[in-house]
Amino acid sequence: MPLFIIERNFAEQLDLTDDDVVAVSKINGEVGVNWVFSFLSADKRKTYCLYEAKDPEAIREAARRANVPADKIVEVSQAFGTAIGAPPTLARATA
Repeated sequence: MPLFIIERNFAEQLDLTDDDVVAVSKINGEVGVNWVFSFLSADKRKTYCLYEAKDPEAIREAARRANVPADKIVEVSQAFGTAIGAPPTLARATA
């Protein structure tokens, strides 16, 4: 499945509750989007997330339903190195 990096910009600092995470995960599953991992900027106003999805439209739909931004979506072809907090099998080509 294709991999995408999503940049999200938030007006306020991001502070997700456990319930927020569960709700977003449910929405992602409904539209066929799989979150892999995320980075949060030091000021907690931007996230950079790696997702698996069939296409950018699925990511936009999940973001719309979850009421979160998806400011930039970039398809990436490979992951290199060791993923933080993820099994080593993540570092693979996705062609």
